[in-house]
Amino acid sequence: MAPGLYTDIGKKTRDLLYRDYCTHQKFTLSTCTPQGVAITAAGTRLNGSIFSELQTQVKNKNITVDIKTNSDSDLLTTVTVDEFGTPALKSILNLVVPDQRSGKLELQYLHEFAGVNASVGLNPNPMVNLSGVFGSKELSVGVDVSFDTATSNFTKYNAALSLTNPDLIASLHLHIQPLLLELSCPTASQGTRAH
Repeated sequence: MAPGLYTDIGKKTRDLLYRDYCTHQKFTLSTCTPQGVAITAAGTRLNGSIFSELQTQVKNKNITVDIKTNSDSDLLTTVTVDEFGTPALKSILNLVVPDQRSGKLELQYLHEFAGVNASVGLNPNPMVNLSGVFGSKELSVGVDVSFDTATSNFTKYNAALSLTNPDLIASLHLHIQPLLLELSCPTASQGTRAH
């Protein structure tokens, strides 16, 4: 079974610690049509301010288009094409209007024992990110690097190890960025909160 992508390493532990623990009030209303159109409206009250967003998702065969607008008048658009030329390849295009420099093109490839992700910014001096994970669902090792084409420097080098079995979920992360070295090791036992 595929190990997933680099961002999946430690996700179960992070979800156990942080998901669904809200310190704010949130209201969400969703609906879906039989033709594959989903509409979600959400409002969040945080520290006396109210933030809202409206999201629409349209699916047609292997193409999914997500359009989201928020209180800051940003329009976030994501176009995803599954099985882009080959069954295991997915392409994702992200755009934020009015910030034209925020566009990103991403390719994801999932294999039985590997997951590879490559992304590049859609601007004159883009950031290039490449990550890979090798192993299985039980034990996997991954790396993540970013290269800034404007400065011709690597901006991050990350590595992670994940161990998952019915009784334990553990991940070890090594984040190396200029002037910062961070090592984290969250673990979780089934049925208990992580330490």
